[in-house]
Amino acid sequence: MRNHELRWYRAQSVLGKGRFYICLKEERTMSYQTPRGTYDILPDEMNRWHHTEEVIRETTKRYRYREIRTPYFEETKVFKRENDSSDMVNKEMYTFDMGTHSYTLRPEGTAGVIRAFDQHKLYGSMEMPGRFYYLGAMFRHENPQKGRQRQFTQFGIENIGAKSPELDAETIALGYDIVKQMGISSIKVCINTLGDDASRAAYRTALKEYFQPHLEELCGDCHRRYEQNPLRILDCKVDHDKECVHAAPKLADYLNEESKNYFNRVLACLDALEIPYEVDDHLVRGLDYYTHTVFEVVSTRPDSGAQATIFAGGRYDHFVEYYGGPEMSGIGFAIGMERLINLAAEEGHDFGDENSCDVYVIGLGDVGASVLKTVQQLRHAGYSAEANLVQRSLKAQFKSVDRNHARYVVILGEDEVKNNTMNIKNISDKSQVIIKQEELLETLKQWENK
Repeated sequence: MRNHELRWYRAQSVLGKGRFYICLKEERTMSYQTPRGTYDILPDEMNRWHHTEEVIRETTKRYRYREIRTPYFEETKVFKRENDSSDMVNKEMYTFDMGTHSYTLRPEGTAGVIRAFDQHKLYGSMEMPGRFYYLGAMFRHENPQKGRQRQFTQFGIENIGAKSPELDAETIALGYDIVKQMGISSIKVCINTLGDDASRAAYRTALKEYFQPHLEELCGDCHRRYEQNPLRILDCKVDHDKECVHAAPKLADYLNEESKNYFNRVLACLDALEIPYEVDDHLVRGLDYYTHTVFEVVSTRPDSGAQATIFAGGRYDHFVEYYGGPEMSGIGFAIGMERLINLAAEEGHDFGDENSCDVYVIGLGDVGASVLKTVQQLRHAGYSAEANLVQRSLKAQFKSVDRNHARYVVILGEDEVKNNTMNIKNISDKSQVIIKQEELLETLKQWENK
């Protein structure tokens, strides 16, 4: 919309010989929009979010995870670690300087949780492993598209302080349970191992030797990855279809026996849990701190396209000590809430209706104080209740009853207030009775127990 818009009006000639148009004034108009890559969640959409958050909180509670909340921005060095080759760190962070300090809006949740774990020495005050979950906004300067925004909401878990194949499988099972509870059945688990430090070092050497004569075939980002972490070339969205990438050495060929045994035990645990999976030897994940098990759970719906990944994560062995803590292993994953909700909706998941009203109180005449007293009584008794607090016709108020999907209706007129009575109607069976005002809650309770 233009900021300055001329308004033209048709006028009649004073002499009556025709019409002409004149510009009477200039009106200033303004149109404010959300920044690119952000969005509003409107009231009619909130039910899906509340329902999904409830599923997450109930599931993490059963798995004995506890919520942790960290700042929306941290010192840049929390995220920008030495020689990190990830696109997130190199191209997508929102960073700003305040005096002598550099800060960054959090692009992911793990780093802040580990920083808090170390800063508050939680490894000394709670039973290990520490089980944490977070839920909140993240920020990445990406190209906005379906299911991917610059401000997005992420749920994630971190299991810190212990290392075992069983914990890896349990972590995948937690995310898998959440996805299934959201009614998403068209999914598969993709899993791989990056091995231990020795295995990865041998594999990096092999990849550098292999890709050296193919560098001219690779994109500019992969030239940087070649120097920093050649494993990340396998994860490149630009070069992933090139023959030189497909023909690259397989990490499985460079795993030592310890790494192979660890991974085989993870797979055996998934078999025991009857969680289907597919080993993907090109899966390396987009962040540099992973070791051993890495995984993605993706949608198999044909229309998922590039946004098929529902949740993803892996194990990390050196992250805790990076922030000054002891040598400890951890594992976690993150789910993009927008993708989770959209996929659930596309598969027809029932999010319920939290906007329905238990009781609507209709007022007729000068009875506003009595109506307000009644609706407050209902709310304090645990009912969701709404009332007509302005003068409207009975017909108009019953339209509000329908729009609010009310289950019961209380009608208060001047005669009812005078006689200490009220008219109460059950919408489902059309029954209607006149009761004393003090009998309201008991009557509703009886109807609830029918």
